Amino acid sequence: MIEFRNVEKSLGGRKVLDHLSFHVKEGETFILVGPSGTGKSVTLSHIIGLMRPDAGSVTVDGLHVETMRRKELESLRRRTGMLFQGGALMNWMNIYDNVALPLRECSRLTEEEIRRKVLEILVFLELEESMHKMPGEISGGMVKRAGLARAVVCEPKIMLYDEPTSGLDPVMSRKIDGLIDLLKRKFRMTSVVVTHDLVSALNIGDTVAMLYEGRVIECAPPDQFVNSGNPLVREFITAQFHTRKAGDL
Repeated sequence: MIEFRNVEKSLGGRKVLDHLSFHVKEGETFILVGPSGTGKSVTLSHIIGLMRPDAGSVTVDGLHVETMRRKELESLRRRTGMLFQGGALMNWMNIYDNVALPLRECSRLTEEEIRRKVLEILVFLELEESMHKMPGEISGGMVKRAGLARAVVCEPKIMLYDEPTSGLDPVMSRKIDGLIDLLKRKFRMTSVVVTHDLVSALNIGDTVAMLYEGRVIECAPPDQFVNSGNPLVREFITAQFHTRKAGDL
């Protein structure tokens, strides 16, 4: 479904992606972890053509993103959902209207058909009682859920997540993990998740890949990833769990 081949990208004179190569199978949840500044979010931007590689190729659903024209990119983005770190809701719209927005902009559905689809996803994500509230009136966890609802209401083939558990407490983080897994099974989506949360990565990932200095240095199923012999991966895993224990204290 998604393939990067020797992708290079420099920003501000610094090489962010350095011959980056990996592939994501259809229906898979693929996790990208790694230290800050290693190119994880830049990688997501390449998948939907917000950035184009300086060299190499990005293929999504059989099409080369780097050569797509505007209408082709628009079509790709309509088939792709994205959950941003902060939810990225429109603060002047209530939750219902935020979730309905993609359907109103990109479909020919009647308002009654839109209402049925929006209510279905709000009920699924346990947001129906808050649908008339504004984003500023609900918790951070509910904002994430509302962002998820808006991202999947058009039933995309591909879902991209940028730090979905960032800023949430451990209990809400695990709830978001569960929702990501439920949505994958309900809509049979291919998902790419960028996260610093190793527990989340191991919970929901079919494959976990670690980026370091713009390259994948480890790519394996979760049980193999945590037993990696790569010293950089071991250092990352150890730091993650030490940080969690310190936070628990």
